[in-house]
Amino acid sequence: MKSKQGLRSEETKKQILQSAGKLFAKKGYDTVTIREIAKDAGCSHTTIYLYFKDKDALLHQLSMPSLEELHGKLQQISKVNTLSAEDRLKEISREYIYFCLNNRNMYDIFFNAKSSRVDEEVPELEINKLRLEIFSLMKLVVQECLSIPNDERLLTFSRIYYYQLNGILSTYSYQHEPLDVLMDRLTPTFDLAIEILLLGFKEKLT
Repeated sequence: MKSKQGLRSEETKKQILQSAGKLFAKKGYDTVTIREIAKDAGCSHTTIYLYFKDKDALLHQLSMPSLEELHGKLQQISKVNTLSAEDRLKEISREYIYFCLNNRNMYDIFFNAKSSRVDEEVPELEINKLRLEIFSLMKLVVQECLSIPNDERLLTFSRIYYYQLNGILSTYSYQHEPLDVLMDRLTPTFDLAIEILLLGFKEKLT
């Protein structure tokens, strides 16, 4: 059984993370300061450093569990051999869209705060390594759809595919329609967008 001090410590850490997430989502990661987080959490800024090395550590703690869960789901989809590569790409797209809209207040933080380039081979932050693993998984399925080498063309096509996903997110981030209803209504359109995108890529390759 945990002591009262241990319980208070856990509660303080939880409150710091909640405040950080709220402020990052509202104001953007780069503009929020440790002092602002401390004020919102009702503690001193020195208290935050007892639990987190710096703001990057807060970002890591907030984002990694959710991103790891998403990565695991996308990996499972990518290994379903009973589906064609195109159908796996559609499933991956749906899962990514659902995840981001389900975390609409935080997905920009999850994927963009302190982000690196997708062609950076050895990113410094662990969160960027995981982000690149997610992108690389998507790129691999795009490659299977197009049957092309892992070259500059594949990177370009994969970027365009990713741009499309994020365009969808930008369009529907402020919808108040229940997410499951929205997905049921628009999944055929999302799937058609993938089909058309792949047709365009294949036409460009001929």
